[in-house]
Amino acid sequence: MGSKTAMLRSLIAARTFLHMPAVYDPLGARLVAASGFEAAYVGGYVSGASRAVSEPLLTMTEQVEIAGQAAAAVEIPFVADAGAGFGEPLHTMRTVREFARAGIAGIHIEDQLFPKRAHYHKYQVHACPPEEFALKIRYACRARDEVDRDFVIIARTDTCRELGLEEAVPRLNRAADEGADLGLLFPRNPAEAERAARECRLPLVYVMSRGNRDGRPIFTIQELKDMGYVACIDAQIMLLTAFEANRTMLKELRATGTYTAMDEGAFRTARQAVEDIIGLEDFYRIEAETVER
Repeated sequence: MGSKTAMLRSLIAARTFLHMPAVYDPLGARLVAASGFEAAYVGGYVSGASRAVSEPLLTMTEQVEIAGQAAAAVEIPFVADAGAGFGEPLHTMRTVREFARAGIAGIHIEDQLFPKRAHYHKYQVHACPPEEFALKIRYACRARDEVDRDFVIIARTDTCRELGLEEAVPRLNRAADEGADLGLLFPRNPAEAERAARECRLPLVYVMSRGNRDGRPIFTIQELKDMGYVACIDAQIMLLTAFEANRTMLKELRATGTYTAMDEGAFRTARQAVEDIIGLEDFYRIEAETVER
């Protein structure tokens, strides 16, 4: 169980900036790994949307299954969204164990109430008291140390969205005291993003939330490095680009019966790329050695 967690720890220790696209299936995981990313991410937003529901309606079992299937398809480590830990400290300890057992290298746990509400997507903050959040992180770290000390615990606070750094930074600094490895918050503007990296005692992960509706900034990777962030979750990029490409294609296909943005040569190339990334030639070879002689 420890190999991918040790890999993630080594990347962090080596100060490798981790740009982690969010995936929601094994094929997407293979694409990310084949593109050279050192780590990847399974987010709650993309997991919920890919099931045509919403992150707050996902169960722990569903999120572990989605993340575990993606992680199992590749050799790179995965970080996953564990929401609000799926309950109180006792439940959060089980959450850590289940994600670790599924082959995930780290999770983030937030200070939202549980069960989460759909209004979370309207940037309505339902924060639990700081003491409850600190306890949840403390017991998550206890479970980490019992299961795999290399498993990474990221403390996430959503309070900056409504209450600013004055509320968010102390929560993350308290999480540092409880044993968290990294921190995550949601700065509302570039000035807050810079301050957060200076004032938090945890190395910070930035969430690049493309298409967000509350004005949170989209930075370049170099800008994040310059501010001192150690990682970036690209939270919706794969879901939204795939959704928009398919929506455009289906509109034309329905109207005309065909799709003109790709010719047959392009389709053959894409089909071969899919077969290559899933390893179809290896399957052929094994069958040729056994049942297809």
